Parts: sequence; structure tokens; C-alpha cells
Amino acid sequence: MTNHYDALETRSPSEREADLFKRLPDVLRAAAKAPAYAERLKGIDPAALTSRAALAALPVLRKSELPALHKAAPPFGGFVSSPAGSFGRLFTSPGPIFEPESAVDDPWRGARAVFAAGFRPGDIILNTFSYHLTPGGFIFDSSARALGCAVIPGGPGNTEQQFELIETYRPAGYSGTPDFLKILLDAADKTGRDASSIKRALVSGAAFPKSLQDEMKARGVDAYQNFGTADLGIVAYETPAREGLVVNENIIVEIVKPGTGEPVTDGDVGEIVVTTLDPHHPWVRLALGDLSAVLAGESPCGRTNMRIKGWMGRADQTTKVKGMFVRPEQIAEIGNRHPELGRLRLVVTRDRETDAMTLSAETATPADALRDAVASTLRAVTKLSGNVTFVSPGSLPNDGKAISDERKND
Repeated sequence: MTNHYDALETRSPSEREADLFKRLPDVLRAAAKAPAYAERLKGIDPAALTSRAALAALPVLRKSELPALHKAAPPFGGFVSSPAGSFGRLFTSPGPIFEPESAVDDPWRGARAVFAAGFRPGDIILNTFSYHLTPGGFIFDSSARALGCAVIPGGPGNTEQQFELIETYRPAGYSGTPDFLKILLDAADKTGRDASSIKRALVSGAAFPKSLQDEMKARGVDAYQNFGTADLGIVAYETPAREGLVVNENIIVEIVKPGTGEPVTDGDVGEIVVTTLDPHHPWVRLALGDLSAVLAGESPCGRTNMRIKGWMGRADQTTKVKGMFVRPEQIAEIGNRHPELGRLRLVVTRDRETDAMTLSAETATPADALRDAVASTLRAVTKLSGNVTFVSPGSLPNDGKAISDERKND
């Protein structure tokens, strides 16, 4: 059997890029039928949106804004033109954010992630993601069934009943959080229950550190990570190459400077922004608030799409200093006003029971006049005074962090 889900995964990057941006204008026209997108895309000619550079000129839509937008214009904030009844299922996530599931096969685009984790048609999967109101359980359920697998809708918790199902149906694998997989295996060992049929796993929704990865491998479970959201489904997935996560087909992923819509150089850490090509429910530059970075080159597994390093933290580093919110986009604005600077990082501390800010800035040409100018810009942008210190180019960490709050919570 082939090692790839379909031919889309192995087409040339240029062919994929041409296909994505050939389809994008029609998706934008569909999006503009919804009032909120019509306002955001006012004056934009969809026919001109045929490259990443052109796409990057559109405004980002921040996921953190969705709860207020959905409340103001229920149920979907004016970003969906079709009536709610045209969808197959309707969910909610904390916020609340309201998510519709399209009434199509594999609505969350996850079958290829299940395939990459080693599952094949006819396999049985124990799915322990929640099926109650939120889409998590259905994302993995529908993805596995689109591949041709049978799914045990276990949901989280209730380990005793889970063992009855495992011992009866003998599932080949598991989908759920890595934490609950460990709980299940530990409980099986402790109580003498037989969970030995589980040989592979598709995990998401929680950190999966190397120590836990190694433990699962030692226990005979081949576990694969993926990155997704309740809005988008599966964004990127791990393959047998074990080198980052391969971006899913039929979506456009950008990595941008936190707080902006400006793409970073490949390899730099930034915020994940996703555009989908589903005209029924399009997302145009949805900024997820999660950090990652592009990995250079193609995966040894033969898949040719962009690879990302996986989840690397949160991009929303907004903090309050002396009662004022300071945001990553403000730090980005300082960089825009002083292009001679490299990476910037605002460090917030306490000095004699008072909040204090120090902006560290990379520059090859440190000078007192430049320091004074940057300090003035810092004050103008944030409405707060702070120190400015210069460091050599390349000395600040490439971790996407624009603000580091180092105050101690005593």
C-alpha cells in the first residue's frame, strides 16, 4: 500500500502553490457574501489575490476577537453567509466561540493525518476526545471514518468502561490527549486489564514532551502528534519522518510577527495564521495566537508541503504595566519605526515595588542618539516610560516572544 494518502501530498511545491492561489479568489468572493467579511475586504479585488505577498496585505482576524464578535452578531459573528441549518453539526468552545461543521465527508480535513499516523481502512480506533458540545470528538471521529476506520466513541474518563470496550473490540489505536493515554495505560498495568491491542496513537490537545514520547514508545505505542483547532480542524500533522509537522492540504499557512500580519523570514518563530479554501465556511487569515516556525526543506517521508516545528507557545503576550495594557503589536510598531533594529524584546520587572520596563533591541550601530529616539518611541507607542538597552545582532532568542513578563507573583 502507498505510503501517502493521495497524490496531493507529493506534488511539487510550485504546483501546490499555484493551485492554492488559483482557488483563493473564488473563496474570497464567497467570503465577501458574509457581512463581516464584506466589511473587512472592502475595496479588495479578489482577482488580485494570487500570491502570498498579496494575501499578506489583508487584515488578520484574531481568534481572541471571536467571542465578542460572535456575541455581537450571533451565531458566527457575520463571517458565515450560509444559514446555520445548512451545516451538519453546530458546536461551541470556551469563549464562547460557535463552530459549524460542514455536512461533507471529512469536514475537518483530518483523514490524511490519521493515515500518516499509520492507521488504515478497517482499523478500529478508540477516540477519547470529548463529544459533548465541543467539536474535538467529532473532528477525530469523522477523520477516522473518512479513512475507513471504525471508531469507538469513548470520550474522556470512565476508565473501567473504556477497558471493557478495549478488551472486547481490541482497537488498533487511540486518539485523544497524551495525558489520558498515559492514564489508561497506567490504570491497565495497575488493575491487570489488557490494553495491549493499542499499538499506535494520534494525540493532540496537550503538551507531548519527549519524556512522554519516549515512555509511550517503550510501552509499544507509536504515537503521532498533530496540531489543530476547533475552528479549523487539522492544520498540520506528524509523519513517520518525525521531523516537524507537515501542513495539511487545501489550506494556506503563514507565520507572522506576533501582533501583526507581517510574515517572518522562514525559520523565525511567529504566530500561525491560516486561510482555508472552503467556500461554505471560509477563514481568511485567522490568527490563532499560537507560535511556530517553518522548517526548511521537504520531509524525508516524501510529503512536499510546508513543515512547521509544531506548537511553540502562545503569541498573545499582552500584559499590564502600571495599569496599562502593553501588546506585542506595539513592540512590532517600534520595530517598524526603527528599521535599523533587529529583534526586540520588552522585559517587564519590578523595581522597588513599581513596574519597570526595559526594551532590549538588537542593533549593529548602537549610539546614544538612537537609544534616546527608541526610548521616545517606546513612550509614544505604549504611553509608558522605559529603559532601552542595545544588544548585538542575533543575541536575542528566536522564540517569537516580544514581551517577557518577569515579575514574581509572591
